[in-house]
Amino acid sequence: MRKFTRLSAIVLGAFLVTLGILSLAEDKNRFGISKGLDIFAALFREVNLMYVDEVQPEKMVQDGIDAMLKNLDPYTVFYPESKIDEFKLMMTGEYAGIGAIIRRKEGHVVIWEPYKDSPAHKAGLLPGDKILTIDGEDMADKEVEYVSSRLKGMPGKELLLGIRRVGVEKTIEKRLTREIVQLPAIPYHGMIGEKTGYIFFTSFTDKSAESVRRAILDLKGQGAESLILDLRGNGGGLLEQAVEIANFFLPRGKLVVSTRGKVKQWDKEYQTRGNPILPDMKLTVLIDRSSASASEILAGALQDYDRAVIIGERSFGKGLVQTTRDLSYNTKLKVTTAKYYVPSGRCIQAMDYSHRNPDGSVGVIPDSLIKPFKTTAGRLVYDGGGITPDVKVTPETYAKVTQELVVKDLIFDFVNEYATTHPSLLPPATFCVTDEIYDDFKRYLHRRDFEYETASQALLERLEEATVSEKYHDRVAAQMQQLKAELGHSIDRDLDLFREEISLVLADQFMGRYYMQGGVIEFHTRHDRDIRQALDILADDAAYREILQ
Repeated sequence: MRKFTRLSAIVLGAFLVTLGILSLAEDKNRFGISKGLDIFAALFREVNLMYVDEVQPEKMVQDGIDAMLKNLDPYTVFYPESKIDEFKLMMTGEYAGIGAIIRRKEGHVVIWEPYKDSPAHKAGLLPGDKILTIDGEDMADKEVEYVSSRLKGMPGKELLLGIRRVGVEKTIEKRLTREIVQLPAIPYHGMIGEKTGYIFFTSFTDKSAESVRRAILDLKGQGAESLILDLRGNGGGLLEQAVEIANFFLPRGKLVVSTRGKVKQWDKEYQTRGNPILPDMKLTVLIDRSSASASEILAGALQDYDRAVIIGERSFGKGLVQTTRDLSYNTKLKVTTAKYYVPSGRCIQAMDYSHRNPDGSVGVIPDSLIKPFKTTAGRLVYDGGGITPDVKVTPETYAKVTQELVVKDLIFDFVNEYATTHPSLLPPATFCVTDEIYDDFKRYLHRRDFEYETASQALLERLEEATVSEKYHDRVAAQMQQLKAELGHSIDRDLDLFREEISLVLADQFMGRYYMQGGVIEFHTRHDRDIRQALDILADDAAYREILQ
């Protein structure tokens, strides 16, 4: 009994010492925070008072906060009151404005794409329209952010825009009224053939699950026996929406994702709570390098339960969970509080923000730390770097000429000019770039004096300069001339050589001009390699089952 009492006393003493150490550590931590805040306040006060020129106090604080959070990860972000609308857009997909994508071009901000049924669309704004004035204020040389702030604001407010349109000499005035604009989570869904449904899904906002549910039911009603869920370019959003959408395909009570962090109260398991809409329908999911966060949760859960064939490129690799905290003065903090784990137990975070390189850069999780996991059927999957697709598709690369045509906005400009004399166009289901259209495009490029330099030519010029400076040029002049002949290019030759890919980019722009985003996506269902791969797999029952075994 005496030995037991002595042992208990030793254990209790050790426990009290541990508590004391923890308490001291906590007190030291509190003191460090208090000390740092005092120093920051004193420094800020002195700089604001003593600095030789006028300073901008609010900007200084914002810059200080941004620099502090930058050392953590890109997803921990402070939102001042002026950017709360940006935060709401991210959460809900809603904002008050005119409903158009705008971009800066040649000293002006232009309408790049109006959203369907938005105030911009209703007022007749078109791609390529230059915004000259807003309510009489000159917008020349203004940045996109400034113009955007003037177009957004309280719903119901009328705006008067002065615009310059391709093919019209005089300034056109357009009156439009700001509205609450809802960015669609599903810009397009439809049937590909008689048996396969297709859903293009762009974001996980607070209404996304309901949008996906309605699209599924509509496609079932049209006779869909298989489904392609396209998550390419989907950067994620709300975790709970990913869980709800996973439940459309997985039985009740299945773990979809779990979160674990420093504060244990944020540790949580998310399970399906209802019966699935499509418990057995054949399913493929398309992902790419831009599929992130909630997209990876959904794709990872479907892969871990062998419920879908994942097709495309390895996903982005964002395995971090953010929580929103309300701060004073109507500001907010979005802070990383946990890592998430898909059902097999793997975390797919690719970047190691907790162990930065000496220069401050961030490295990927090393291969030596990547571990294997197993799906329900026993297939091997891995952590540490996004969702690896079951069927990999090599991303398409474009020729230099195609890249230059896009970068210089020549395709955008040509289509807008073409539309001034062609008020209608064949629908996405049947449209193609004809010889006549392509020849018109080539003539347009000649009028615009289109030129570009290949990487090979640039290197050859540098090589020739080096041979001159090092006095080798006379010896290799003949070889240099031969290389120039071999590597030289002709605009007309390149336009013919790469006609197929240029025509697809042209078609994209035509669809956006005449049929907006939905038309672009519908056109892609006829020509996209990943979609063709998915259709082939869905049409072959044996191949589909073999991948998932």
